[in-house]
Formats: sequence, C-alpha cells, structure tokens
Amino acid sequence: MLPPRTRFAGQALPAAVARALGRADRDRGDGGLGAAFDVLPRGWPMAAVMRQAERGDAAGAQWVRADPAYVRPDINGARLLAIGESLGLDDASAETLLRTLRPVFGDFGMPIEATAPSRWYLRVDAGAPLPSFAHPDEALGADLFEHLPPGDAGRRWRALLSEAQILLHQHPLNADRATRGLAPVNSVWFWGGGRLPDHVTTRFTRIASDDEAVRALAMLANAGREGLPAQWPGDVHGDAAFDLRRMRGLDALCRQWLEPAIDAVRHGRLATLELVLDDGIRYRIRRSQALRFWRRPLRAPVADDAE
Repeated sequence: MLPPRTRFAGQALPAAVARALGRADRDRGDGGLGAAFDVLPRGWPMAAVMRQAERGDAAGAQWVRADPAYVRPDINGARLLAIGESLGLDDASAETLLRTLRPVFGDFGMPIEATAPSRWYLRVDAGAPLPSFAHPDEALGADLFEHLPPGDAGRRWRALLSEAQILLHQHPLNADRATRGLAPVNSVWFWGGGRLPDHVTTRFTRIASDDEAVRALAMLANAGREGLPAQWPGDVHGDAAFDLRRMRGLDALCRQWLEPAIDAVRHGRLATLELVLDDGIRYRIRRSQALRFWRRPLRAPVADDAE
C-alpha cells in the first residue's frame, strides 16, 4: 500500500524499479484501506473500529473521534496545524482539558472520554444522524472552515466545536504550554463517525502498519497485525500487506522496499508483488514479465498510468 503518485511528482525511478513497473500488469481499483479490507456496511467508521480494538465496547452506539487539536488563525480564517499525538499531551494534561469539556459535551448528549492522551471519543446515540467528517489527513494544514461538517446535519457539530474552542482557548493549561514553547490545545477535531461494522474481512493473513486504524481493522478481520519494519523483511510467507502510505521520499521507498521486493520476485522467492497506490493505480509484478523486453521502463511514478 503506497502513497498517491502525486507525492513523488518530479522524481525519477531507479532503473530496476522503472523496468519492473514498465513490464508489470496495470489496472485501477480501490486504493488506501479499500485495497486491504472489505467492510460491511460500506464506509470507514474508524472511531468505532478503534474503540472496539481498544476497549471492546463499541457495539450498541455510534462513535466519533474528537481528538485534541491546534488551530492557528490566519488572514483568511484558520488552519488546522496539529491533531492528536503531535501535541504531546500526557495523561494528566488530557484529563485536565477533558474535565473542562465534559459538561458541554454532556449537554449535547455525547459523553467524551479518552482511551489515551491523544485519543478522545464521543459516544453518540445509535439512531442519531451523523454528518460526514473530514479525516485528519485531509484537514491538516488546510483551511479549517473548508472541512467542517457540512449542511443541516453538521450544524450542531459546528456549534459544538465552537463552544469547545471557546473553553479551550482560555484554559490555563495553554498558558503553561506557551511558556514551554508548546502549541496550545485550542480545539478538537471530529472524524471517523459511525457504528461498528457488521463484518470486516481481508485476504491477507498478515498486515504490517504503523497506523492504529489499520491495525484495528486487522484485529476485527482476524488477521495478524504488527508494526511496520524499517525495510523489506526478506522472506515473506502467505499473503502479507505492508502499509507504506506514510513514506515521503521516493529514494528511501525504492531502496528500502521496492528494489529488494522486486529482487525477491526476480529470484523466485516471491510469486507476486502487488503495488497499490493510494489513488487506486495498481501494478502486479511477476517473474515471467521479464520476457516483456519490448515494454519501455516507467519514467516516473506519475507517468504512463493505466487509464
């Protein structure tokens, strides 16, 4: 599971990778989590999925993540600059902030609690309508107001966010954080809303990822789950998935992962290598494709796609 092609725009592929991708079978399908998991009903209610993985009590309600966040005003509005772990909260600080927020969330009928300093959850009545929420990856660095819950269904959530921001803005903990050169916790971010899925399945027996959401889905799918190793692990048995969507540098991605994996295919240690980019482009690499000598190497990750 790889980042979208646009992340590597302007970067050239090493010769071995360019040659293998040029000769590979190419098509388009689901990218991201959809490449590894099948969820019913359709959707990605990640708050409920992660709550179930952490506490085992997600059934019977809807859940929404309301993670601590830092919003910075600018000339055009406000930008969401940090969510969750990057704020470096400890247990005591998180509890101090939650103590201030519990009354307002309680008044809205949505108790708030934390399973960890950076993971805050809202329990929502099973029949309550939920708007669509923007994932943190979509909203980080962007204009806050472009990613707020939309429409009539989002009105009470926008009001709730506004009240939470007022309470957090004046909280004395943030004055203390400022003296230590830390960003204030002046907002929360709603995301991942929904109820626990009826079914989560995967074709993989082993899934390696540093994303807590991926590991939670793997748990519900009864797949082996582990942290992502620093590089291609060598011998891979069974159907294994490696979540590389957070990698930033094409050089490191190729050196640590793609080149050794392609070499494993070339020497018969791996039957098939499937590369699924986050935007849905897929490459399937097999040993027999070495005979396709007439196909040109792929110039760059954003070139010669399967469309």
